[in-house]
Amino acid sequence: MSAPAAVVTGCPAHAGRLDPADPALHTDDGREAHAVWRELRRHRPVDRRTTESGRDYWSLTKYRDCDRVLRDHTAFTSERGNLLRMLGTEDPAGGRQMAVTDPPRHARMREPLQRALSMKSVDAHRERIRGTVTRLVEPLADGGVFDFGRAMTLLPMAVTGVLMGIPEADWESLTGFTSACVAPDDPQLMLADGPVATLETAHRELFAYFQDLAHEREKNPGDDLLSFLLTLDLGGRTMSPGEIMSNCYSLLLGANVTTGHVASSVLATQTDTGVFEDWAAHPELTVRGTEEALRWSSPAGHFLRYATRDVRLRGTRIREGDALVTWLNSANFDEDVFTDPFTFDIRRRPNRHITFGAGAHFCVGHTVAKVTLRLLFAELLSRFESFEVSGTPRRLYSAFVHGYTHLPITARVRARRGPVGY
Repeated sequence: MSAPAAVVTGCPAHAGRLDPADPALHTDDGREAHAVWRELRRHRPVDRRTTESGRDYWSLTKYRDCDRVLRDHTAFTSERGNLLRMLGTEDPAGGRQMAVTDPPRHARMREPLQRALSMKSVDAHRERIRGTVTRLVEPLADGGVFDFGRAMTLLPMAVTGVLMGIPEADWESLTGFTSACVAPDDPQLMLADGPVATLETAHRELFAYFQDLAHEREKNPGDDLLSFLLTLDLGGRTMSPGEIMSNCYSLLLGANVTTGHVASSVLATQTDTGVFEDWAAHPELTVRGTEEALRWSSPAGHFLRYATRDVRLRGTRIREGDALVTWLNSANFDEDVFTDPFTFDIRRRPNRHITFGAGAHFCVGHTVAKVTLRLLFAELLSRFESFEVSGTPRRLYSAFVHGYTHLPITARVRARRGPVGY
């Protein structure tokens, strides 16, 4: 869900009746959803909710509550599942996939991968990433209507594909499968047999793909992330085939969630605000501007946790075993933490957004995502002097990932290319 360009207005009574877990709430320009978040932050920050299937969970909308729950893995576990759609079921990847494994086991899986995705390691691929970014946005220079949203859905796969050694011929199909995993209810992605079949098919195709690729890489190892996972030392043992498949899936899904939708959300909402002119005139603010873009877009909408013991949040008793949903896109607009949160401010400081989560499960690929976005914004602002939305945007139908699948725009090319800035 991208934030509206202006301060949100709306009827609190009406907003309170809307369900933040309903994908339909996140398909407009963000105004209605932000009215819900604001109402809940003010009056019901720890709110008992029931899903359509009759399962209960605690809805958390304030920054400090979300941050606390995500950081405290001793009181709130991810191993039973970390997405709302898993509520009431046990995640079969719990304890095997890094995203749904708690410390200390989580640290043994994460630390070597974190080193592989460090800034120093990513720097070695910087020019390849820049080339991918440039190739995706070059058609915008033709002067015609360009589907920026579509291009950005391909961006994460293109970058992760390079890092994982995935053949370029497979990038588009894998993008479709990962999109179906996060939005199986989306009419453009859903199969005729319905969302459950869509999700199962996408999972099956992705796991089968990585199984085949892993077999090939065992015979012909390289310097890519998949080869790295195959030889990763987990306290005297290597990952099992199931762990390899699960973590490849997690890495690909994480990239899909965080990267491309950030840029689309900013272009969809800031074309007539003067932000791009200001940013282009101050390329030294690219790093800070990218952090604001991450806060503003908050593409990963929520994470699920379960209480491992009785705790209290704002005086409310949370019982052992209770489910809690941390709404990141509400927390990132909490007025108690962010001054004037509904203004896109490339000079915002501090900017402690939790777009990548918090604590032990802070996104392991955050460095790759940030470098990619900095290169993208630098290229866009140095090549083009203005942008205009030139058609009807279309948003992803999902309560988890908030972003644009289609965003028709036009751009005016700069007479003289400006400084890149990153």
